[in-house]
Amino acid sequence: MKKNNLIINPLVVLIISTVFIICCIVLSVPLYMGFILGIIFTFIVLFKSGFELKLLMNTIFSALKQVKHLSIIILMIGATTSIWLSSGVVQTIMYYGFEQIKGINFLVAAFLIMVAVSVFMGTAVGTISTVGISLLGIGKGLDIPVEIVVGVLVSGGFIADKISPLSGLVNLIMSTVNINYKQYVKGLLITLIPTIIITAIIYYFIGKNYTFSDYSQLEFYKTEISKVFNTSPILLILPLTIIVLSVFGLNSVLTIFIGVILGSTLSIIFQHMDLVEVLKAMVYGYHGNTASPELNEMLNSGGMLSMIEVILVVVSGVVLVKLFETGNILLPLMDKLLNKVKTKISLILRTMLVSSLLTIITCDQTTGIILPGSVMQEKYKEFNLDNTVLARIISDSGTIIAPLMAWNVNAFIITPILGVSANDYALFAVLCYICPIITIIVSYLLYNNKYSMSK
Repeated sequence: MKKNNLIINPLVVLIISTVFIICCIVLSVPLYMGFILGIIFTFIVLFKSGFELKLLMNTIFSALKQVKHLSIIILMIGATTSIWLSSGVVQTIMYYGFEQIKGINFLVAAFLIMVAVSVFMGTAVGTISTVGISLLGIGKGLDIPVEIVVGVLVSGGFIADKISPLSGLVNLIMSTVNINYKQYVKGLLITLIPTIIITAIIYYFIGKNYTFSDYSQLEFYKTEISKVFNTSPILLILPLTIIVLSVFGLNSVLTIFIGVILGSTLSIIFQHMDLVEVLKAMVYGYHGNTASPELNEMLNSGGMLSMIEVILVVVSGVVLVKLFETGNILLPLMDKLLNKVKTKISLILRTMLVSSLLTIITCDQTTGIILPGSVMQEKYKEFNLDNTVLARIISDSGTIIAPLMAWNVNAFIITPILGVSANDYALFAVLCYICPIITIIVSYLLYNNKYSMSK
């Protein structure tokens, strides 16, 4: 049997576990070590507080089982980035993209392309690891600082987690607050539309600094690509297949697997690789072999092996959060933050704070959706606020800020794919912090000085 109270204040458990993670970041120690130390510390606290050993072990095994599917996806993403390179898909998009991009604002174009594709694909990381690496290559060809390009790709890609009907997070929000997709979108557009417009405007002004008249370097890259790789519009069948399968709602693992098989086939047919070479690229990564070192740097991937540390972070992060849930460590924090809420605007601001803090502490958006989404519904009813408002606030805060933090699972997946850490690209992931700002402004315009609680 477990006791009702922990031997240590729940907030202290959270703080100490978070300190472990922060120390790993500061000292450049593998991030999963911080999570493991947090797991050990939390496990000991719960055990000493009277939680049965069997319960705690079952919690860990349950977390491992839960994360199995995601771990497979992460490994497949590592293989996918290599396959898009070995097949020549990225090179083809770069080859034709270098011609089409002349004279236009690349940052705005890249942002809007990522927005559109991510909505259809329903996954931010999936969009970034496919179309994103092609756009990154074009951006590098234009000599745009890589952290700016990655920030743009993250901004556009994470629209998937806000509005795509295929997104697991969107469906999680809807199921948690008990609304349908039509209600969800109707409530979301009031902040999403101005967020996209303002973000595009900001990228327009940043991008004006990188619109060139001399494209000789791009012509050089095109020549080098044509010397080493067979480029063809036929290769675009790979991204089109992925998008179509995603639109029809095929299981994400199966979609990625089909993409890998198709990409491997294209590698053999168009780039004349043998099966062993393709498999090596999938596992160990792909490395460009042109005469240009700069171009080769654009055509690099880490393969499945580069995702092992990512999986360790994801697994240990999920285990830690599950232990938090078992020990009821997070709810007291929510209770303190929601205490003495008197107005609609204060409720909304507290919701944003709770959702964001949970995303920051747990390194994933899931808890930042489920806990406030389920616990705060009654509070919203007291203030005559619809569940669509609650869904929007969560989506505009805890969900969208995830890629800004280097220790977040999303950011940790992005880094090996695009080669830039959140510490470098966060400033340029404009949408991820413009969205919460727009939400606060809209909330003040709609709900400030309104005290209408149900009597």
